[in-house]
Amino acid sequence: MSHGRLFRIASEWQKKKKTIWRFWSGMRKTWKMRAAALLLTAVCTVGASFAAYADDVPSGPASDMELIQRREQASGSQNEAGDAQTAAGSENHAGAAEGQQTTENQETGNNGQTASETQGTEQGDSQVPDGMVASGGRYIDPNAPMVALTFDDGPYAPVGNRIMDCAEQYGGRVTFYVVGNRVNSYKSEIQRMYANGHEIGNHTQDHKYLQKLGAQEIRQQVEACNQAVAAITGEAPKTVRLPGGGKNSTVLANISQPIVLWDVDTLDWKTRNAASSVQTVLNQVKDGSVVLMHELYNASGDAAVTIIPALVERGYQLVTVSELAQFRGGLAGGTVYYSFHK
Repeated sequence: MSHGRLFRIASEWQKKKKTIWRFWSGMRKTWKMRAAALLLTAVCTVGASFAAYADDVPSGPASDMELIQRREQASGSQNEAGDAQTAAGSENHAGAAEGQQTTENQETGNNGQTASETQGTEQGDSQVPDGMVASGGRYIDPNAPMVALTFDDGPYAPVGNRIMDCAEQYGGRVTFYVVGNRVNSYKSEIQRMYANGHEIGNHTQDHKYLQKLGAQEIRQQVEACNQAVAAITGEAPKTVRLPGGGKNSTVLANISQPIVLWDVDTLDWKTRNAASSVQTVLNQVKDGSVVLMHELYNASGDAAVTIIPALVERGYQLVTVSELAQFRGGLAGGTVYYSFHK
């Protein structure tokens, strides 16, 4: 092959090589641009997503609390809107109901009572079950066993209210022998005793042992307590309990009210033990018993809320001293009573 021929072939190869190189160079540039474009698009998309997300879900403990608070505020706003709608609806219903009630009241002329309610009120006293006696907001069977639980040295509302709550729950009433100089400190409790049918007894003004006093001071101790109770309830106590049960001829000669002592003594003031008081009562109680406890001690309240349902389960009615006496021969002034057994 001649040299001219070889030169032409070499020249053509160089031209083709340059063409191929330019082609591959162009392709590489295109791929880089496309890759860059794709990468830029991805970065922009992710960045936008993070930017949008950051407004709602920041990171870190402080930010988390802020987010929770914002969500709670948003939830609270929605709840308030819902509550407002509900309240508006309730007011509309209430307004309609009030209008209807006003119309009914005008028609019946019974100050808000319907005819059936008025009839029920008028007939309430005539619907006492046979053989039962209405007293203290409930009915008593005079022929069934009954017991008087009594609590001295109060009032003391933290214990007294527990006792009343439990007694009322089981349809019972109890007697509180109160000390006159404590009465004004517990007016609300005294008012509850009286309003709910419990009995308030006289335990003297200052809890002095009357057998150690002269005639005039004995009378003063009893009368001052009577006045302290009457100033709140409008009614003086019917019976007296002597502090410590102490008495002599001077005491008996200067107290005109019936004197009620006890036949079951829990000694709760001494033991301060609820289980001991419960055991004493349940072992010694009889039909017509008068049980002595004290209002000042939490342990006595604990004992009472166990004793009350236990006595009811045994078939005893829980009555006041005056109720018990009413069905067991009555009371006489200046006379001492320990129990009212049949």
